[in-house]
Amino acid sequence: MASLLNLCLYQFGWFACVLGAAGQRPWFGMALGLAFLGVHLALVRGLERQLALIAVAGAMGLVADSLLMSWGVLRYPNGMLVAWLAPPWDVVLWLQFATILPFCLRWLSRRYWLCAVAGLVGGPLAFYAGERLGAVTFLSPRLPHYAALAVVWSVAFPALVWVSDRLIVIPGVGDRYRWLS
Repeated sequence: MASLLNLCLYQFGWFACVLGAAGQRPWFGMALGLAFLGVHLALVRGLERQLALIAVAGAMGLVADSLLMSWGVLRYPNGMLVAWLAPPWDVVLWLQFATILPFCLRWLSRRYWLCAVAGLVGGPLAFYAGERLGAVTFLSPRLPHYAALAVVWSVAFPALVWVSDRLIVIPGVGDRYRWLS
């Protein structure tokens, strides 16, 4: 039950951020995404560890997506505060992603090679969905840019799972919501 709730909070937050940016309301979408993140934090056990994982994910996402922008891989049509930094709503996506690692993606714990493969495929697919919805634009040539994104995610995903393993995957700490224990 906790994993299903966790996945729903993440998906609702993802759609809020992406559709908010696509609909030229990035701040509204980001606020909704942060609200779903807040619900997760209100329910989670081991709050300090979860916050540490979220902070690492946010920093990693800000650096990774800002680098992808500076390399000319992608651009964000809405929600930019600083021209050379990924927009805040995009960073919220990374914050939300951290919340599913010790819950619905806990089965990936210590399976870093599988995380690398999942990142290689899943990262570009998520960005492709965001592009189709209008939240992000990939610049030409598209194939090498999607390949660059795949490489970034094949490193970022296992790195975040490794951090999650060190911080949260301790029996009874980060694997349940308080009221579902």
